[in-house]
Amino acid sequence: MLRLEHLFERLEVLALREEALDHHFALATVFEIMDVASRADLKSDLLKELERYRAQMHGYRGHPGVDAASLEQWLLRLEKAFADLNQLQGKAGQSLAANDWLMSVRSRISIPGGTCAFDLPAYHAWQQRPAATRREDLAGWVGTFAPLATALRVLLGLLRDSGQAQRMLATGGQYQQGLPPGKTYQLLRVRIDESTGLVPEISGHRLMVSIRFMRCEPDGRLRPANTDATFELTLCS
Repeated sequence: MLRLEHLFERLEVLALREEALDHHFALATVFEIMDVASRADLKSDLLKELERYRAQMHGYRGHPGVDAASLEQWLLRLEKAFADLNQLQGKAGQSLAANDWLMSVRSRISIPGGTCAFDLPAYHAWQQRPAATRREDLAGWVGTFAPLATALRVLLGLLRDSGQAQRMLATGGQYQQGLPPGKTYQLLRVRIDESTGLVPEISGHRLMVSIRFMRCEPDGRLRPANTDATFELTLCS
């Protein structure tokens, strides 16, 4: 889900630009999304998560202290995301696989220099079209992923908001925390002041999480900071 979110965010930026080079990388991102979304169980997993949240939200109805208007808005978003994704035929982007022109580009785009004008003249001709035409084409191709992208936004938005941020201290740049048995966390969020120049390395399993703060050296490598660091930790379930 996080990989797909990353790709959709990149695609959204690139598709709105005008340069042919930006649209080349937008198309490359479309193919990456097709690869990541090719898992047969992805759609069913997302539908199960949407249904789980929907049942959970219904259970909050009538509870004191719950914002009824906000709850109904989330329920509408969940139900629409579920319905749209459920109506999607086959895997996300499956209709694009039937486009011979797109697949000819896909077969060459991972080869170094494989999309040169003399290798793919039809693709070169597309890149010379007006920016508005290219954006329109991209919008049509990207639109086939809309139900998937919407479901991801709803699920990750709910997941990120499910935890309570806590202020923590990493002594000597290291922090460990045991997790309560019987409770499952799906996501861990770390927020740190970017002015510190620290980069968190995170590992964990169902019983413990470990965070080590690193510092990026001039050679690009990360090395342990070995200094105390304060940060915000959110465990999301």
